[in-house]
Amino acid sequence: MMTSFSREWLKWSALLLMTGDHVNKVLLAGSHPWLSEAARVVFPIFAVILVYNLHAHPDPQAMRRAMHRLLIAALIAQPFHAWAFGYWLPFNVLATLWLGLRIVHAPLHVGVLLFVFAGFFVDYQWSGLLVILGASHMLRHPRTWHGPALLGLGVTSLWFVNGNAWAVLALPLIWLLRHVDGTFPRSRWTFLGYYVGHLALLSIADFL
Repeated sequence: MMTSFSREWLKWSALLLMTGDHVNKVLLAGSHPWLSEAARVVFPIFAVILVYNLHAHPDPQAMRRAMHRLLIAALIAQPFHAWAFGYWLPFNVLATLWLGLRIVHAPLHVGVLLFVFAGFFVDYQWSGLLVILGASHMLRHPRTWHGPALLGLGVTSLWFVNGNAWAVLALPLIWLLRHVDGTFPRSRWTFLGYYVGHLALLSIADFL
């Protein structure tokens, strides 16, 4: 069980860490590596919170709307992502989240094909998709060990992408803060708008 406040607090804390990482890489030439190290917890937090939010409201129409929003934002963000970081592949993290959800809700044979052949094209690749699959399985089948094992495998395997194991700290962080309560303003498009907007600003600043 995670409170609404803890989910929003974790998500926006992760956004700030992500912003620091991106500023360091795009505008500061990586001169502050600690900013990038601290941001390794960001993707697991994004993935777990997204899956949890959708699991808490298991409405097929809400799922489709959420996936449409993710896909639209991912497509809008991609040119800015490419201009800021200098490459078009892999696609940005919103595409990873969208693909992970698509795999979760696809027929098994389609999901396997998407995982194997499309994982190469998104940020965090197969490791990122494993995190989403593990979080989803854990919430759908909370009394089995398969979900936590798959989630742990996914988060641990991010070492191959990040070059370090700092992402593992996301799991105890989520667990420790899961019951924190309070009030936090929430909007469906604010998170996606921030992601697209900060990439647009970074690409413009880098160009100037």
